Amino acid sequence: MSASADAISAIKASFPLVTDRASADCPAVNVPLTELKAVLRTLRDAHSFDFLCDVTAIDWAEGASPRFTVVYHLYSTTNRDYVRVAAFCDGPDDAPVAPSVVDIWAGANWHERECYDMFGIKFEGHPDLRRILMWDGYPGWPLRKEFPLAGVETELPALDIAEETQAKVLPAPMAGGPFVASSGEINLAEAEPRAKDESWNERRKKPE
Repeated sequence: MSASADAISAIKASFPLVTDRASADCPAVNVPLTELKAVLRTLRDAHSFDFLCDVTAIDWAEGASPRFTVVYHLYSTTNRDYVRVAAFCDGPDDAPVAPSVVDIWAGANWHERECYDMFGIKFEGHPDLRRILMWDGYPGWPLRKEFPLAGVETELPALDIAEETQAKVLPAPMAGGPFVASSGEINLAEAEPRAKDESWNERRKKPE
């Protein structure tokens, strides 16, 4: 049995409400939000999972209950093994909540800020929870299921942007996937495929 499997077995013995989570790559568990920090701290202190690789989230879409899950990927630099820990967020869809783990791993600071920025999940106890990729006041959470693929049209507020650029209404992020290309229409080795939603670009083409 691997070190990560041993650690998961020990965690389940110590925390009876922890359950196995389907995973194709490494041992994973679902943890009640109330026990999340205790489980993570135990994995660090008692099982050598000393490195927090990332903090991310899943949006199960509107109507799901609970709608959001926070996910933590841990690595043991001693045993060279991974585990995944997941927990359903608390709170309503428009204000999901999870506890901050910055006091366990200082590196969680930016991970949690990015997760907040993209999903709108508030990490209680975070020392400086604010957007890290988008600007303050940006409308919406770009990785939520209802966020449009072509982005949301909004003015760029940065003071260092030239006046003529700042006056334009730009989407952020720019038009993204899904990307499509019919067979024979494009050589992917020579050109990029077009986004399926090109409506923003079409509306703003300059007259010839």
